[in-house]
Amino acid sequence: MQRELFTAEHEAFRETVRTFLAKEVTPHHARWETEGIVDRAAWRAAGRQGLLGIAVPEEYGGGGTPDFRYAAVLAEEFVKAGASGLAVGLHNDIVGPYLTSLGTEEQKRRWLPGFCSGETITAIAMTEPGAGSDLQAIRTTAIDAGDHWLLGGAKTFISNGILADLVVVVARTTEEGGAKGLSLLVVERGMAGFERGRNLDKIGQKAQDTAELFFQDVRVPKENLLGEENGAFVHLMTNLAQERLAIAVAAIAAAEHLLAVTTEYVKEREAFGRPLARLQHVRFEIAEMATECAVTRTFVDRCVTEHNKAALDPVHASMAKWWATELQKRVADRCLQLHGGYGYMTEFPVAKAFTDGRIQTIYGGTTEIMKEIIGRALLS
Repeated sequence: MQRELFTAEHEAFRETVRTFLAKEVTPHHARWETEGIVDRAAWRAAGRQGLLGIAVPEEYGGGGTPDFRYAAVLAEEFVKAGASGLAVGLHNDIVGPYLTSLGTEEQKRRWLPGFCSGETITAIAMTEPGAGSDLQAIRTTAIDAGDHWLLGGAKTFISNGILADLVVVVARTTEEGGAKGLSLLVVERGMAGFERGRNLDKIGQKAQDTAELFFQDVRVPKENLLGEENGAFVHLMTNLAQERLAIAVAAIAAAEHLLAVTTEYVKEREAFGRPLARLQHVRFEIAEMATECAVTRTFVDRCVTEHNKAALDPVHASMAKWWATELQKRVADRCLQLHGGYGYMTEFPVAKAFTDGRIQTIYGGTTEIMKEIIGRALLS
């Protein structure tokens, strides 16, 4: 079925992304996985190619287009290349909207040019050792100290945690915290009391630095408050739909790519004197996955269209995130099984995709949280 989501301009951009990946990412990715971190030079190269800050207004160095289809192209091509280390999607689609929609004019001029050039790498810090999806449980606290906030606490599982020059931190700014007492504070590299813990050892996405962050009485200037004081809960809820859609876009692209790779493998791999593709069970497996991918692709593409019209609601974003990531997980497992013992070998793409993709049903809100959001909306 022919996709109707993209125009010629998007496909031209896709070629730019593929060229960038072939030159600046693929030759280095294995080393990055060994080292547990990507080269900062890759971020600057992405900036030079116009891959960062696509939705940022041109006056701040960005691409000036809010069309989310460009973000979808990036996500699809990064997944196909197995480029899980360079967290461009986090930078563009998750942190970027906070800076552009909530930043003051002074903040935008201070932070966005580096954001777009790749000189300033970003992260967002919500998760804590005792608080994952439950924002009510956040314990990181910011105390009003006159001309600055005094920030204390710890965060964990923070993507880009080691490399980040600018971290958007969710903190309690009232005693009770929760929905009416959280704020967003921007912590910058070099602030006294801001420390990074270990680069966490994950089962997948080995090249992507994920860290613990510690804040010991960090003096955060009042001008680094992002958005409204005590307004973080609303800000977070506003931006979560795009975050979850971005994850869904990557998930269905990963499932389709794995299916394509496995379809070719079973045509070539022989068992009992004939190709695996001649076995009815294998054909049924491929047929089922192809059908599920086709149905999911149609829904996710529709969600992208709705998001471009500012019409994607949290329920449908949650549906897309839940369904596409769970599909990705199932397809990865079934494709690995069809590869047999070779699927367990790290040099085969299906093995890396299996471990890299496992986080998809967890971050951005777990599958269980997605179901709760949908169920509450339907039954309230």
